[in-house]
Amino acid sequence: MKKTVVLGATTNPVRAAYAAVERMARQNLEVVPIGVRKGKIAGIIIQHDQPDIENVHTVTLYLNPQRQEQYYTYILEQLQPQRLIFNPGTENPELAQLARKRGIEVEMACTLVMLSMGSY
Repeated sequence: MKKTVVLGATTNPVRAAYAAVERMARQNLEVVPIGVRKGKIAGIIIQHDQPDIENVHTVTLYLNPQRQEQYYTYILEQLQPQRLIFNPGTENPELAQLARKRGIEVEMACTLVMLSMGSY
């Protein structure tokens, strides 16, 4: 199964990151939410800081480009995903270029749309 890390997860149910985790859980996709506040989404505990997670297929970003900088090494060297999704408002040419140089597939897309269309 393809494991997804949702970076920028939140317990706020009106946010897209919350909806993405919830929808992935409903579709029985393996998802690991990472956020700054404690809580759960669809019964899944939100992880904090930069936890050690293995076999990550996708990282989907819900952080603005300035907040992404502290995660560059974590994403690229520790998580080493096969795919990096920049959701609307998270587009970051610098991180995208660094990811492509490492052979990571980069998508400027909306995870929620991808999930609803079956193209995730």
